[in-house]
Amino acid sequence: MIQTDSFIEQLRDRLAEPLPGREAQFRMGFARRVEELRQNPLPPSEAKVACVLNLLHRREGAWHTLLIRRTVNPRDRHSGQVSFPGGRYEERDGDLVNVALREAHEEVGVSPLEVQVLGRLTELYIPVSNYIVHPFVGVLLGKPDFTMQPGEVEEILTPPLAAFSNPDNRKMTDLNVAQGVTLKGVPYFDVDGHIVWGATAMIMSEFMELLG
Repeated sequence: MIQTDSFIEQLRDRLAEPLPGREAQFRMGFARRVEELRQNPLPPSEAKVACVLNLLHRREGAWHTLLIRRTVNPRDRHSGQVSFPGGRYEERDGDLVNVALREAHEEVGVSPLEVQVLGRLTELYIPVSNYIVHPFVGVLLGKPDFTMQPGEVEEILTPPLAAFSNPDNRKMTDLNVAQGVTLKGVPYFDVDGHIVWGATAMIMSEFMELLG
């Protein structure tokens, strides 16, 4: 893994090169969902657009990312799940990156002025919610000082990147995702007992492969 002061410079260069792409994402994808995406590689024209931010910051001599656990909301298909800060594109956002920065500001209190955007990862279509997600990678310029958005964020997680490169933290489980609906054999990252799965795990899988 890239280390110390060269981390950001090398990561920016790597993000400008061809990305690991969908196959890297699929390594942490639910088998049925991966099959669906292979059979239908192009998202429908009416798919909605969302953006997320993989926000890196340095703490205690190591690089960390930032994840949030969303509050339970029956109107949200991803209610209670662990994810990157992010949300839906709005016309006032203009460039897609502004969505990721706006949502990080709203959900965890990080000003866009405190984020240096390094690049973006491969977009990912989520059939269950009909969203195309555009993942951006940024680095926090100041000291970590996060504030949860009331009613939207239940918990802020700041795991080290090493947690995702540790093969012992890549596991499989059965998940109850809705009343009477259980997904069998879902791959996930175990982050201090939190289950990081779905699109977030797939995006993180590509990111970790990019780091090597």
